[in-house]
Amino acid sequence: MDLSKLIKNIDALEVLNFKDIDIKGISYNSNTINSHEIFVCLKGEHVDGHNFAQSAFEKGAVALMCERPLNIEIPQIIVKSTQESIADLAAAFYHNPTQSLNLMGVTGTNGKTTVAHLVQKIFEQNNKKCALIGTLGYKITSCDDYLEAKHTTPQAPQMQETLQKILKADVLNVITEVSSHALEQFRVKNCNFSLAIFTNLTQDHLDYHITMENYFNAKAKLFKGLGADCGAVVNNDDKYAKKLLDVINPDVQVITYGVKNKSDLMAKNVEFMADGVKFDVCYKEKTLNFKLHLNGMFSVYNCLAAIGAALYNGIELEVIKEALEVTKSVAGRFEIVNANPMVIVDYAHTPDGLENILRAARELTPKEGNLICLFGCGGNRDCTKRPKMGKIAQQLCDKIVITSDNPRSEDPQQIITDILSGLALINPKTVFVEPDRALAIKLLKDISCENDVLVLAGKGHENYQILADKTVHFDDREEVAKVFGE
Repeated sequence: MDLSKLIKNIDALEVLNFKDIDIKGISYNSNTINSHEIFVCLKGEHVDGHNFAQSAFEKGAVALMCERPLNIEIPQIIVKSTQESIADLAAAFYHNPTQSLNLMGVTGTNGKTTVAHLVQKIFEQNNKKCALIGTLGYKITSCDDYLEAKHTTPQAPQMQETLQKILKADVLNVITEVSSHALEQFRVKNCNFSLAIFTNLTQDHLDYHITMENYFNAKAKLFKGLGADCGAVVNNDDKYAKKLLDVINPDVQVITYGVKNKSDLMAKNVEFMADGVKFDVCYKEKTLNFKLHLNGMFSVYNCLAAIGAALYNGIELEVIKEALEVTKSVAGRFEIVNANPMVIVDYAHTPDGLENILRAARELTPKEGNLICLFGCGGNRDCTKRPKMGKIAQQLCDKIVITSDNPRSEDPQQIITDILSGLALINPKTVFVEPDRALAIKLLKDISCENDVLVLAGKGHENYQILADKTVHFDDREEVAKVFGE
């Protein structure tokens, strides 16, 4: 694409060394840039892309987008914010694919991945193709393998490129997870959402957002951007529901859902069983009984969110029921990976998420068995949640094993100490500490019996461990197979 066409709608402060050259791509990483691409100097938490512009030029960059003039003799588009303008650049380069797509976004602290997968399944049951973009990557249909999973919501160039690929595959419906970071960093700017789904809001990412108010405001951006011809599906039982509903355009079609508070869409007569949960779904004048192969009250809420999205899109409740009743758990989300003892792997890494899965796991624990939880907390992340998670685990479990979970550059022992500070009592018969996660999983075999239920929380689908100086392969599910042999 010609540079003049690419920057036509960019709000540039000035353009230096202009030459109408052909641009073949957009890059913000000097290590992976290709010839004839424009390099965008992003300013991140730890690095400033302006410092790598010379390297990008030497590797083939033919133009720059930056926030200040640089001593490099190629076209430079000077903008106020490269983080925001890269989204405009990406939309132009990939021809604004969402103008032709039914794009649905799901946001919230917990449940985004599961809700997105459930929506995709429901659309497919209704003979409508639906692509998915999220934490596990993206795929055109539920039968495809995941591709490219670097962020819950991709950076703007990858997001627009992925959406263009989906459109070229003749798929017109897309469900995407939308993280608070993505909303703050303009990754979904120029994405025309037809529907926004809100799951919940509990403590997470305060290392980035600092306050819950900031965190809420980031999530709310998705809903504030909805036009009159759009829809919103909102968890009416969440304490932030009213505040969120107040910022939505009154012309937007809203479907509220809940179990406790009166809502448009409700689950009633919820009953948990060893192999799942059943409940009545009530919407308008219709009530249908659902029996699902999913566990926990959080699964009921996730299903209601997906049902609301499907109803907004005109899918009949009977079709929704057919889809959900044959759906299994999503990888790393309350995934049962061993039978005797029952071992459950889950991505829960927040206080609320941990409490939800432990309450669900308790429902599956025999009276003569123990509920045992292994977990840690990520390094260089919100440290205030660590003692809260320790307290929750001790209150809900018979035994806990505290270990590492992506310690990054922090001392794993300090993270563990933070978790331990939330415990009322450190009894060596019920509280175990092992910083090495592989050894911690081996320890589970020594402290458990066949009637016990074991929950490994925090990593879920992840197949890596991020250390101070490197990232190594590590998968909870593989380690469980080694230890328990299933």
